[in-house]
Amino acid sequence: MPVITYREALNQALREEMARDDRVFLMGEEVGVYNGAYKVSKGLLEEFGEMRVVDTPITELGFAGVGVGAAMVGLRPIIEFMTWNFALLAIDQIVNAAAKMLYMSGGQYPMPMVFRGPNGAALQLSAQHSQAFESWLAHIPGLKVVTPGTPYDAKGLLKAAIRDDNPVIMLEGEMLYNNKGEVPEEEYIIPIGKAELKREGDHCSIITNGKMALVAMKAADQLAQEGIRVDVVDLRTVRPMDVEAIATSVRKTNRAVVLEEGWELAGIGAQVVDYVQRECFDHLDAPVVRVHQVDVPMPYAKALEKAAKPDLGKTIAAVKKVMYLE
Repeated sequence: MPVITYREALNQALREEMARDDRVFLMGEEVGVYNGAYKVSKGLLEEFGEMRVVDTPITELGFAGVGVGAAMVGLRPIIEFMTWNFALLAIDQIVNAAAKMLYMSGGQYPMPMVFRGPNGAALQLSAQHSQAFESWLAHIPGLKVVTPGTPYDAKGLLKAAIRDDNPVIMLEGEMLYNNKGEVPEEEYIIPIGKAELKREGDHCSIITNGKMALVAMKAADQLAQEGIRVDVVDLRTVRPMDVEAIATSVRKTNRAVVLEEGWELAGIGAQVVDYVQRECFDHLDAPVVRVHQVDVPMPYAKALEKAAKPDLGKTIAAVKKVMYLE
């Protein structure tokens, strides 16, 4: 299969879906002339024109609301945020309009729209530009929330999100755009709500999502050199969450580590642990351990930022802890 970047995979998904359905359009800051802040929309303005690749002012609440209205009248908007940190300004349209419209209209107004953009920490972007919003958005009924960690998943999930008749949140890892991976040339869709077993083992399960899936796979490879075999369950979607995939893995390995990018309190990992204790309590040989960001705003100083983030070393230590190896 061709090896392409995460950015190119997203671009392919956008191009293919815009060519397939003329109701699909892209709107956001710098998506047109500048080709997107992260160059995800490169070439789309030239191919589809300014009616379908729409540059907006710096007004997240405004263009998110335009997208909601467009979806109500039958179009399929894709709203790009330069970063999900800026999308806080649009949270009213996301939570009170897009997520509620189908319910409050008695089924009269589907919301076939996608909100997408970079999520989580990069390198030294400090507290206001480094937040992971999975748990915030997954809390809201009416939204679907996907967190692809690989180019393959990014393309397949974005295509599924664009075709979905519900509002879908697409959280793209801030540091993933240059990552490369195999992506088939033929058409494919990844079902929303379906996890993937990315590594297979029988000693411990690492349950994760988004760019932390890459950390989990590196941990699995390193642990294998020490004779420790782990499952890596990449949720890919955090709402709805694939509880059966979680349970199947933990019932096999009898131990679990939950690896997430966000903070501990009320995080995605807390929900995973809840599912594990409900579905797998009698199978557990050790308490579930969580690996997450330290409970502070993200520091700017490089050494402090590194200390705050979940990483490979912390993940390996957590696996050994649940196996009582250290």
